[in-house]
Amino acid sequence: MAVAVQGAPSKGSRDREPRPGLVERFKRSYSKHWYAYVMIAPVVLVLGVLVLYPLIEGIWLTLTDATSLNSARQIGVNKVPASYNFIGLHNYADILWGPGSYDRFWSHFVWTIAWTVLCVCLHYSLGLGLALLLNQKLRGRGAYRLLLILPWAVPTFVTVFSWRLMLSDGGAVNTVLGALHLPEPGWLDDPLGQKAAAILVNTWVGVPFMMISLLGGLQSIPAELYEAAEMDGATAWQQFRHVTLPGLRTVSSTVVLLGVIWTFNQFAVIFLLFGNGAPDAQLLVTWAYRLGFGQQPRDYAQSAAYGVILLSILIVFTSFYRRWLARNEQANG
Repeated sequence: MAVAVQGAPSKGSRDREPRPGLVERFKRSYSKHWYAYVMIAPVVLVLGVLVLYPLIEGIWLTLTDATSLNSARQIGVNKVPASYNFIGLHNYADILWGPGSYDRFWSHFVWTIAWTVLCVCLHYSLGLGLALLLNQKLRGRGAYRLLLILPWAVPTFVTVFSWRLMLSDGGAVNTVLGALHLPEPGWLDDPLGQKAAAILVNTWVGVPFMMISLLGGLQSIPAELYEAAEMDGATAWQQFRHVTLPGLRTVSSTVVLLGVIWTFNQFAVIFLLFGNGAPDAQLLVTWAYRLGFGQQPRDYAQSAAYGVILLSILIVFTSFYRRWLARNEQANG
């Protein structure tokens, strides 16, 4: 009598078994980690409302000819519907290579790049110098730290308005320069003076953050490394080059990236210092605000297109910056 024996499924049959779909995997994950989904739901909701929706709406506006004249608005009790049209990528083409594109975009782009490089270099170099100083055993070191962090702790509008008063004609800065028989620039009137004033004020605002961040990085470097280097006869410069800078590599890469993003999009300093004036000192972000809210009629589409271009530039820079850091880390072992 033959008995049928059911063997184990072959490898081929196992391979043909259907894998769980995306919905099934999500159900399994939710049933196992439902509490995590509940905890992050409010954050996702807030980010969607405050970030994702405005971003999608802004991208859509860049593909139209929306202005304050053809957007939906209410006049008294009457609601006027929107009448703007879809025009595709015309706004981007007009900004980048349309008539007068140099005065409207490229001149501000060059100044924004120069402003970012100069400010971040000043922030990092001055912040590192102050951090090295405060890392030493000084009498009253806590008081020095408190005084040096005040420019960062004070609200930005208070700091900028104070500097605006000091840089005005007859202000404290020109009074001191005149007493020293030095030239008295028109900080708020001359185009070159306006750019110098913007860099000066932004440096004052940004150095404390770099100083505190780098000071924390310095204090995390083991003292044994300096002792070993000193026993090997390394000079102060060699210790700084081969111990301090490598020890600060992780902190430096992070604060420089944050500094570039914040400085590239620095709106408050320029706007509070010059308002809608000083066209040569306007950054791309303040120029975009000027198009969308500082003129009549308000050009919402062009302003949104500037915003998307700014976002694209920062995404490209961040991608290349991270790859460059990864290659350096691999090269350094």
